[in-house]
Amino acid sequence: MTLSRTIVFTNAAESAERLASMAARSALTGCPWHDVKSMLRDVGLRPTRQRMALGWILFGKGDRHITAEMLYEEAAKAKVPVSLATVYNTLHQFTDVGLLRQVAVDGSKTYFDTNVSQHHHFFVEGENDLLDIPNADVVVGKTPVPPEGYEVARIDVVVRLRRKGR
Repeated sequence: MTLSRTIVFTNAAESAERLASMAARSALTGCPWHDVKSMLRDVGLRPTRQRMALGWILFGKGDRHITAEMLYEEAAKAKVPVSLATVYNTLHQFTDVGLLRQVAVDGSKTYFDTNVSQHHHFFVEGENDLLDIPNADVVVGKTPVPPEGYEVARIDVVVRLRRKGR
């Protein structure tokens, strides 16, 4: 298992956007357990023991990128009795209600991002690192016109990196 690191590059505009996003999630009390319960209730999810435990593991460490397998391993180390299927289901439920953002890196690797503000990513090949790029640092040119009856939901840019000399 290769560990993933999250490095967040910020500027003033990105910091302000993230603060507004965090404030909208919940009026944080500083008690992670209470804050997770409030976050879940605010989006209409029942705070079950498993959702609470996984939410506490996910959101208690700040902005991060995590796969289902990584979260499952962290839950096992924390003695949280959940199956890998429950972890996948919970991550998708959290994504559906806007608590997480899903980032597909390639056909077989999907990360879940606790930073739901508009931003893009660097992916470091061979190291499984996903790094945030502030939205203002990426300029997307002309966006294609979607087919009739559709609208663009979001544009994700993943810039793939590799160490020089490899």
